[in-house]
Amino acid sequence: MALSLRAGVSSDVGPFRDVNQDAAFVASWGAGVADGVGGGPAGDLASAAFVHRLVAGGWTEGDAAELATRLHVANGDLGAHVRRDPSLAGMATTFTGIWFGRDGTLLLAHTGDSRGYLLRAGRLMRQTRDDSFVQVLVDQGLVTEMDAMTHPRRNIITASLRGEPSDAVSVTSHEPVEADRWLLCSDGVSDYLPDDAIGEILRDVDRRDDAAEIIVAAALQAGSRDKCHRCRSRYLQGRSDRECRGVRRGGHAALQRRREAARRLSQPVTTVFHASASVTVART
Repeated sequence: MALSLRAGVSSDVGPFRDVNQDAAFVASWGAGVADGVGGGPAGDLASAAFVHRLVAGGWTEGDAAELATRLHVANGDLGAHVRRDPSLAGMATTFTGIWFGRDGTLLLAHTGDSRGYLLRAGRLMRQTRDDSFVQVLVDQGLVTEMDAMTHPRRNIITASLRGEPSDAVSVTSHEPVEADRWLLCSDGVSDYLPDDAIGEILRDVDRRDDAAEIIVAAALQAGSRDKCHRCRSRYLQGRSDRECRGVRRGGHAALQRRREAARRLSQPVTTVFHASASVTVART
């Protein structure tokens, strides 16, 4: 039976940023988050341009090879921007997204330090590997996962989308199970919320909008100095909605209140980007 996506999306630039370098999309056929790479030019353009090109024309539930081609074309658009305006050289974005694949599979695309989590039967499992300096240290047993969250070089990534032909995005296939819940997030969530905290929120909060709000509020209260971007979504079988939406900026009253609360936080923290999207598989 066909699956479709019900989603809520919202965005907040956070208390210390004027430009939101995150971009996201949700549609009946998928969802994704992109995080413009800090320290380089036009991270906001990189994430927005990539997502805009990626979702243009919708999606017809192809296979992994077709998705890889779509990702390659969208990444090529970044290179075209740089050729038109050389001052943009070096702009880049991370990306994590999910799509309905052929034969009812779920396709997960990933590059950079954005993450994909799966909550199944109450257990949260990370489905992506960070392309980052500290992940190499974790893999080698030199630091723990908790130490990596505060490592001074935790924001150095080893892969991203720069519009170069050599850029790579992993695409993996997954079998959806009823009541599965997926979370896609950038490092602004995972740098401040440990996996057990993320899992607790997803287990305890059913409403897609509420879960999105709580996840980013928790990241803000944990000390984030950056923008917040998140979408909470739900898969439903047999629905025909094909709408695709994207959100780039804040403005919601609740988010404004959280921004004011975050300004009152006194602890010094490093600057990161954050975004998240949550997805639930359900039977209609």
